Amino acid sequence: MDIATAAISDAEVPLLNDVVEGSVDFKDRPVSRSKSGGWRSASFIIGVEVAERFAYYGISSNLISYLTGPLGQSTATAAENVNLWSGTASLLPLLGAFLADSFLGRYRMIIAASVLYILGLGCLTLSALVYSLGSSDCENAANNTSCSPPRLQIIVFFFSLYIVALGQGGHKPCVQAFGADQFDEQDPEECKAKSSFFNWWYFSFCAGVLVALSVLNYIQDNLSWGLGFGIPCIVMCLALIVFLLGSFTYRFRVNSDEISPFLRIGHVFVRAAKNWHTNPSAISMEAEAQGVLPYEGFEQYKFLNKALLGSKGSNQDSKVCSITDIEEAKAVLRLVPIWATCLIYAVVFSQSSTLFTKQGVTMDRHITSTFQIPPASLQSLISLSIVLFIPIYDRILVPIARSVSRKPSGISMLQRIGSGIFLSLLSMVIAALVERKRLATAVEHGLVDDPKAVVPMSVWWLAPQYLLFGISDVFTMVGLQEFFYDQVPTELRSIGLALYLSIFGVGSFISSFLISVIEKYTSGPGKDSWFSDNLNRAHIDYFYWLLAGFSAVAFIAYVYFAKSYIYNRKGNV
Repeated sequence: MDIATAAISDAEVPLLNDVVEGSVDFKDRPVSRSKSGGWRSASFIIGVEVAERFAYYGISSNLISYLTGPLGQSTATAAENVNLWSGTASLLPLLGAFLADSFLGRYRMIIAASVLYILGLGCLTLSALVYSLGSSDCENAANNTSCSPPRLQIIVFFFSLYIVALGQGGHKPCVQAFGADQFDEQDPEECKAKSSFFNWWYFSFCAGVLVALSVLNYIQDNLSWGLGFGIPCIVMCLALIVFLLGSFTYRFRVNSDEISPFLRIGHVFVRAAKNWHTNPSAISMEAEAQGVLPYEGFEQYKFLNKALLGSKGSNQDSKVCSITDIEEAKAVLRLVPIWATCLIYAVVFSQSSTLFTKQGVTMDRHITSTFQIPPASLQSLISLSIVLFIPIYDRILVPIARSVSRKPSGISMLQRIGSGIFLSLLSMVIAALVERKRLATAVEHGLVDDPKAVVPMSVWWLAPQYLLFGISDVFTMVGLQEFFYDQVPTELRSIGLALYLSIFGVGSFISSFLISVIEKYTSGPGKDSWFSDNLNRAHIDYFYWLLAGFSAVAFIAYVYFAKSYIYNRKGNV
């Protein structure tokens, strides 16, 4: 009998160890490690991300060509519109993440955002189809002279475009956070797998982008804009089905019954402000009374430590903040300098889908005598370099760095981000030199006053700036994703990823603002601006040199703040 009981007990131990604490399944039951989560669930979620990025880049990568072509906008206006839209699309994740973390949860938000995405893409497709029919009738009626699209159609197009941005705002922060949630940080093997998850996530992300740039841009430039916008709509419908099929394998984080993290962190700042004149000795006494041992983070942003005390300088007030609340507030505040110094990287990033593409339009894009590369497809070189370099980074560079530094990640997250910022600076220098050569070639062949002429210079001269930019993405983009996911409070991880995305939103707005200001002050009667519609008379190279200078200053500031950064108390770097 005792033997039988012991056998039963031994059999039950693996089952107890198999339960993932803090997570439940689709039906709110305790979840089994062997039957849920991990790469099994992550593969469904990564598949959805591949489809979403295919759809997003299928629209954004060639948007400037649609605006300057069918919609008839100038280069500067189109670049501003692209930057405003991409900036909005990158800031809306803050709203989506807030709704997910506070009300809907990540799973429901992904479904709602996918439906919005599909609606926006459907309307965008109809808008493009209406244009193609209308432009055909217009050309026939006006003896083959094109005419501007109706104002209503332009309104519908931009309305649809911003519906897509709204869908992306709910989709982007939640999908990646939900994917990372499938790995248990308390399990050593799953914790290690989660670190690789961010690398392979971005690898898959870029695979989707690569297909979009290779296939959709060709369809849009040579077959039909309606078909080029319609295919992403169909792909997103399939992605939603795939995501729903994985529902019974997902792990859902259990929400605590504590007060909202937004209110907790906000309360720390409010309480610290109310205790602004509190004597530092009172704070030290209170910290000692609570058993808080001196540590590095406690001395940083010391003004927040005043939240330990009540309104009358004691801890008897029920509204005082705990040391955990204060540490969460400090963790968020520490992100601000890193966020700010990465903005110029985002400004540089936005050029790959705007001015880089316009450069390519003017150059010799022939692969054979009858086939030309669509200019927007050159962006696939970024994705190609990422797809090729991530396995090298994950399987070769990380193990080598790990053996030297003794860190699980090889190099710290901030070292990784900084490396990419430096490489992006070099890509701007190369872009400026290549553009200077393109302008010299145009002058040499007497093409300065012929904006539609093809400059006899191979488009492959642009390859180094694209490839180097892709390698910089492997360092900075993946590093930022992991950093902002890891360094925020657990309940705010969607917000953390939204903060990472907001860097690129604000960066796009800054890029749009710079272009607008430079266009205003460099254009005028009898002179061409830096962004003249005739690129052979423009000076995009000056703009690239300006961005290279800004990048150098931002890099120096980044290094300063990264050296003084105190990592969240998880032992993670």
